[in-house]
Amino acid sequence: MSDLSELPRKEASVLKGHEGAVLAARFNGDGNYCLSCGKDRTIRLWNPHRGIHIKTYKSHGREVRDVHVTSDNSKLVSCGGDRQVFYWDVATGRVIRKFRGHDSEVNAVKFNEYASVVVSAGYDQSLRAWDCRSHSTEPIQIIDTFSDSVMSVCLTKTEIIAGSVDGTVRTFDIRIGREISDNLGQPVNCISMSNDGNCILASCLDSTLRLLDRSAGELLQEYKGHTCKSYKLDCCLTNTDAHVAGGSEDGYIYFWDLVDASVVSRFRAHSSVVTSVSYHPTDNCMISASVDGTIRVWKT
Repeated sequence: MSDLSELPRKEASVLKGHEGAVLAARFNGDGNYCLSCGKDRTIRLWNPHRGIHIKTYKSHGREVRDVHVTSDNSKLVSCGGDRQVFYWDVATGRVIRKFRGHDSEVNAVKFNEYASVVVSAGYDQSLRAWDCRSHSTEPIQIIDTFSDSVMSVCLTKTEIIAGSVDGTVRTFDIRIGREISDNLGQPVNCISMSNDGNCILASCLDSTLRLLDRSAGELLQEYKGHTCKSYKLDCCLTNTDAHVAGGSEDGYIYFWDLVDASVVSRFRAHSSVVTSVSYHPTDNCMISASVDGTIRVWKT
């Protein structure tokens, strides 16, 4: 049995400032900062450990659904209801470029490892890859084999992995142009990768998280107890891959044992839907975001 004292369940601070629902909160690469975005059309940069708001980024015309920052903290990318992908300079707060081409809302964005390419996932059933260094407004690649909204995307050195409402998690090998599709049979609204890179955790709209083996596509485990039926809720693994963490529509956060899928802890974190969870890369610390308008920082 794993040591539950290592799980971050004590509220260290509450980050307030968003007006309306917070749709995502993400640690940066080293875990010293975090970014949030939401219904108020803004992105906010915080020091979650000191509970301090640092900067607000405003330019989106509708809600901001996702945000990702480069490993050197110099650029960020965001997307949302205005159908555009924004590429920002973190220090100045200026938009360097707007990538247009999605026909509808954009659900998720990620930088590749070198911060040279951004991949976006859209309600228009497509993935689009954009070259950050080129001044071309056209995507360098469009993947449109999905049959419903693409909700979430993960990148490895050679692959794009995405989850869709069509019930699939699809892996595209960029080098050889191969697509592998794993059908989970339930709408997928969020995927995240294990820290060892061997597994994909998929949140599905039947209130179940599913763990997939990446090489074989085999279903390894299912995690239940929370409610996830109508919202996009994040899921993640702790930084040791020992536990699975996820939010719930009733305001609770759940921790499951990775191997036996038992609920090892659940606690009331927010007064409304927990939209986002992000685990610190090295410490026992987690942030959560909610429709209640707050981001909360959890420590042991």
